[in-house]
Amino acid sequence: QAQLVESGGGLVQAGGSLRLSCAASGRTFKSYAMGWFRQAPGKEREFVSTIGWGGARTYYADSVKGRFTISRDNAKNTVYLQMDSLKPEDTAVYYCAAARTYSSSGRESEYNYWGQGTQVTVSS
Repeated sequence: QAQLVESGGGLVQAGGSLRLSCAASGRTFKSYAMGWFRQAPGKEREFVSTIGWGGARTYYADSVKGRFTISRDNAKNTVYLQMDSLKPEDTAVYYCAAARTYSSSGRESEYNYWGQGTQVTVSS
């Protein structure tokens, strides 16, 4: 059974950094594009970033561009989201997802597998 498990969330002060990890198991996701989404309290889930299967193609939401960096290690079947210069508005549950094809559309419907999420809280 394919599974995505996020980790690395927590409480951090504004201006700080966190690195989220998404470990895949049950199947290989080496050929899948991977993405990060987030959902803040009372808001809809939104796209954050995506990376192609080889790692060369990446795309970011404007709200995180220049502050967040997505990467992957296919040997470890793991995707990362390095989050720097965090702001209180970055507070959300962050979800990892896998898609069979790469797209910069950010549409949730394009993703086939989802993790359970990890909480990120940024204090002011």
